[in-house]
Order: sequence, then C-alpha cells, then structure tokens
Amino acid sequence: MAVVLEGGCRVSTMHEGAPQTSGSLNAWNQVGKASGANAISLRILEFGPGTSPVLRNRECDEVIYVLDGRCTVVIDGNDYQVEPETGVYLRPGQMLSVENSGNDIARFVSSQCPEETFAAFTDLQQPERAREQSNPIVRLADRRALPTADRWYRVLVDDEIGSEQVTQFVGSIPPGRAPDHFHEYEEVLFILRGEGRMWAGETNTPISPGSCIYLPRRQSHCVENTGDGELRLLGIFYPAGSPAVRY
Repeated sequence: MAVVLEGGCRVSTMHEGAPQTSGSLNAWNQVGKASGANAISLRILEFGPGTSPVLRNRECDEVIYVLDGRCTVVIDGNDYQVEPETGVYLRPGQMLSVENSGNDIARFVSSQCPEETFAAFTDLQQPERAREQSNPIVRLADRRALPTADRWYRVLVDDEIGSEQVTQFVGSIPPGRAPDHFHEYEEVLFILRGEGRMWAGETNTPISPGSCIYLPRRQSHCVENTGDGELRLLGIFYPAGSPAVRY
C-alpha cells in the first residue's frame, strides 16, 4: 500500500493497484494528478508478446526508460530497436507502439509532463514512415557520468535530445545519507537497484527495486542508501534543469 510522507511525498510499488489493460499492454499509474501530483506522472507499461495498441502522445513531452526486454518501438512509423537501460523521448503529437517478438515481457517506466490521461487507441494505425526530426533513442552506456559530491548521474533526455520541458537521468548513490535538500521542480523517482529509505522532512519509509516515488516541488527530502553497495535510481523532473542543482 502506498505510503504518504511529509509534504505529500508518496511512495508506492510498481504493481500497486489494478492495471489498465488493452491488448498486449498492461499499465499501472503510480503517480499523477489523481494521487496528488501537480503535473508530472509515472506509470509502468508492460508489453506482452505481439504488437501493442497504438498510443498517441497528444500535447505533453513523454520520456520512457526500458527496464526489461528487447523489442522494437515504432514511433510515427519509424522502427527503433531498444534494450534495457535505454531512454526514449516522445515529442508532443507522436504515436508509439511496441513490437515484442520474444516470449518475455518488455517493461517500461514512462513519465508524461504534463500528465495526460492514459488511453490505448486501438482504432489508430501507425502512419507511413515519417521524416525523423532527431534520434529519440539514447542508451545509458553512451552517456557521460557527471560527478556531484560522492555520487554520479548520467542525463538521458534533455534539450540535447530535443525536450525543453523534462529531464530524465539515472543516478548512483553510495552507502549512507546525504544532507536533506529540495528542488525547484516536481520530480518522480524509480528505484532500479539497492535498498534504502526515502526521507521527507522527519518522516521516512523503506525503498527497494520497483519503488515509485513522487516529490512535490520544494519538498525537503533525502534518499538514504542503507545497503553495502550502490543504490541506483531513475529520475525525471519537470520543468527541465540539472540534477546537480539542489537547495
């Protein structure tokens, strides 16, 4: 069950609640306006074998991170091969579908800024191959690690990729607890590996792989790594900026 900490910080698990289902797609909405967010969202998308329904991205910027599975994402008729630790950027107005030729589930973390209501448009068809504006695919291994204090982060999606509204990054936190801080943006986090505690003010709750976290703008917080190794997280924030900026 979701835990709500001081200031509206919310922590849930990736499969909490009933999914919305359409064809080969199951979607769990973990952060959004319905759960107290102002504009940002976080949802888990799981694509079974076969071709998924077509999803239309209307007016928001959407960023996706591939957790599991190798598959083909089709964006406005253009095919892209993706694998784990890949970021995907969807511009406003674009269409996306997934072709999963394997037997395993392809699992994505998606964030829309600002949030749109989830819908699977089974009556839509991918257009003929459209002219590519820029490559919407970026792999974590290709991004430079930027140090900040005793940790690092790698930016996947920002204005370099084409988004002026949202930033997507992966960060690494060593054992221990850093000082509390806050940001001037709304943020969602997804824990990729490691064990720890999410602090918001004087309140806290355990976190582990699959934890979904919402942080309101200007909420004092800290991610504590209680394990012996790395705690790694996926972060998305809106409006865009630098993960290194904190107050």
